[in-house]
Amino acid sequence: MFYHDFRTMLIRLRAQFIKELLCILRDPRNRVVVFVPPLMQLLIFSYAATMEVRNLDIAVYNQDTGRAAQELVWHLEAARFIAQVHHVHSNTALREQLVQGKVIAAIAIPADFSRTVAVSGSGHAQVLVDGRRSNSGQIVVGYLSSIARDIRFTADTAPIPETSVTVRHWFNPNLVYLWFMVPGLTGTLAFFSALMITALSIARERELGTFDQLLVSPASTLEIILSKSLPALVISSLLALLMITLAIWFFRIPFTGSFGLLLIGLVLFILSAVGIGLVISAISMTQQQAILGGFVIGVPTVLISGFATPVENMPLLLQWLAQAIPLTHFLIIIEGCFLKALPPRDVLANLWPLAVIAFTMLPIAMIFARSRLQ
Repeated sequence: MFYHDFRTMLIRLRAQFIKELLCILRDPRNRVVVFVPPLMQLLIFSYAATMEVRNLDIAVYNQDTGRAAQELVWHLEAARFIAQVHHVHSNTALREQLVQGKVIAAIAIPADFSRTVAVSGSGHAQVLVDGRRSNSGQIVVGYLSSIARDIRFTADTAPIPETSVTVRHWFNPNLVYLWFMVPGLTGTLAFFSALMITALSIARERELGTFDQLLVSPASTLEIILSKSLPALVISSLLALLMITLAIWFFRIPFTGSFGLLLIGLVLFILSAVGIGLVISAISMTQQQAILGGFVIGVPTVLISGFATPVENMPLLLQWLAQAIPLTHFLIIIEGCFLKALPPRDVLANLWPLAVIAFTMLPIAMIFARSRLQ
């Protein structure tokens, strides 16, 4: 008897699974919408959302005609991150360049700069930074400080004692930002894909009027939830694997970890996103509400997950909240598997939170769906 009931449930589940896949992929435009935008976003955002600072303009007000001041200006003009050096002839013009947003930094070289360098071996110049672009401004200050440290003024007669410091960057020796950005984007885009596909599932049924058919069907709430979850799990997992393939073969990012552990993490991560999407779908009356709910949940999730800024920099309350976000743990797994050869122990430390989130959100989705079915 149990075998017969279980077999009957599998037949119903298979039929609903095929129906859900057809609803998503039957229309050629839907197939394009599901697969093309995430891949296009991966290619565009990987190059657009760069953390490097390049092709910037700075302003220089050089009040000194000496050799040391001229060498400083030469080094600035030769810097690769600077596109153009604007030479001004007054402090008012220097500040005007910043106020109008024409430059991100302005340097004022005092009249006694070369004389001070000749006497003490170093000089002081004022750097003004556009605080409206705080992150880029901090990076520019670091670049300018590096240029100043590397200058050996020819006016010096005695050698300057040096301290040799060798810096090695582990896991990303050349600091290629794509190696960090692409794996993070893969997790983020896969999360949004799974979230939106499932958020629209029940809402679409309700809006099209076919939701009433589920009320009179022999399918249980568990079968309905599974039939809504499995297509999103399959499609989003395939999309994520395709983006991982692009990361390896197109972007040439080294993959040093365990693909098996990454695959397990990917499945649990997509299940977590599917559970969140089903909750949104169950409480939404229309697809428009579901889309809005997906963005209301998705955007803060990405910001808190550590994709853009480290979780450790956030207030303690947000750090606790980040541990309940599946993207937080999956980013550690995918970035570690790509660059770090993350040990299995560290992968498992982030797998069990994903499993807890996934198997918590799915029952919650079932409760909300049952309330809608009654």
